[in-house]
Amino acid sequence: MSDWPAPTPTSALARRRDALRARLRAPALIASGFARPRNFLGNPYEFRASSHFLYLVGRQIEGAALLLESDAATLFVEPPAPDDVLWTGSPAALDQLERELELRVRPIEELARELWRAGETATLPPPDLETSEWLRSLLERPVEPDPDDSLSELDAALSDAMIEQRLVHDEAAIAQLRQAAALTIAAHRAGMSRTRPGLREAVVMAEMERSIRSAGGRLAYGPIVTVRGEVLHNDRHDGMLNDGDLLLCDVGAETPEGWAGDVTRTWPVSGRFSASQRDAYQAVLAAHDAAVAAVRPGTRFRDVHRIAARTLLEGLVGLGVFRGDVDELYERGAAGVFFPHGVGHLLGLDVHDLEDLGDRAGYPPGRSRATSLGEKYLRLDRDLAPGMAVTIEPGFYRISALLDDPSESERLGGALDRSALARFSDVRGIRIEDDVLVTETGNEVITGELEKEPSAVEARIAWTD
Repeated sequence: MSDWPAPTPTSALARRRDALRARLRAPALIASGFARPRNFLGNPYEFRASSHFLYLVGRQIEGAALLLESDAATLFVEPPAPDDVLWTGSPAALDQLERELELRVRPIEELARELWRAGETATLPPPDLETSEWLRSLLERPVEPDPDDSLSELDAALSDAMIEQRLVHDEAAIAQLRQAAALTIAAHRAGMSRTRPGLREAVVMAEMERSIRSAGGRLAYGPIVTVRGEVLHNDRHDGMLNDGDLLLCDVGAETPEGWAGDVTRTWPVSGRFSASQRDAYQAVLAAHDAAVAAVRPGTRFRDVHRIAARTLLEGLVGLGVFRGDVDELYERGAAGVFFPHGVGHLLGLDVHDLEDLGDRAGYPPGRSRATSLGEKYLRLDRDLAPGMAVTIEPGFYRISALLDDPSESERLGGALDRSALARFSDVRGIRIEDDVLVTETGNEVITGELEKEPSAVEARIAWTD
């Protein structure tokens, strides 16, 4: 990888647009979206364009829209204002954008007229109300931000076409994912090296973000850097790192075009796993490795999840935490007590790729989410195909709300040995996550260079005063 992430070739972007146009039943309008103000309009959050827009245009352009028709693709943008050069430098003129993108570019003020000429036009449900309202005014019909609301027939057809195309990554997309993986690996190694007892979580988080930003990327999602690993999406970073703690870090980089990495590692603050921590970690690592081995073309992703969960149960039975037959324990929902979330999800332009389009992305026709603990949070249940990218991220969490739930105790009966579980009082949460590309013959772990064997993790953290 070069010192700075390389852009997607314009020829690859053109092929994507052509491929999507061939799937369309009607003209399609893809909006980039708007920056959200933090507290007033002149102080916005960092702008990040819609992933569908980035997939087809490859550029972070606020307030723009791409109109796709059977015989044309046109990008509509806000022309530079006279005082833009004072505040934001010299924005690209429309003719300059045309040359750089090799795409017809027109002023945004012409979009309404073009839509009138094009006739009934499909769009995708945006994730924010501002863009929804903007699209509603342009298309003169409701455009809801909730993808699970009833979409119009045209919008549903466009959603399905985009899902079909983006589920399998082209070579340019895979190159972007590799860049995101390299940035992410470097960030985790920086976090491991910075870890010391007596620091706050924020110090390690800042070191990981510094690594990503200084290499030309940005965070793909809000980072999870916490000694309270049992809080699955913990967004606080004010805790202290104490000797004996495990630090769970779920941090991923994003390339300038929005392609994401998503990796979790869990390491001991002291630099050495205790015996109980190592045993629990090895159980999660065995589940991780078994799930990765199952990722291949034609495999149903739900089965990958079940392999991970059963392997974790085998480990917990071996450690005395559970008693009984693994298959019977799984059917009783035992795995969900310690591993309540799904084993992974799609990865691409979003860290949870295509989830802005709802369960229609993760669940094909005829399949739907389960209702049982341990499977109801599974985000993906498709058959895997070459070119798909997924995360594999099993975990073990001591979550009081589940362990102390009387209904869970009644359902598990005597299968859970709480005296054996007490040995793991120094384990709050462990997750091990990698990014995996499905290949023609199996898979490639594109973040596999990052240490995860216990001894290798300890060696990376090793520090001296």
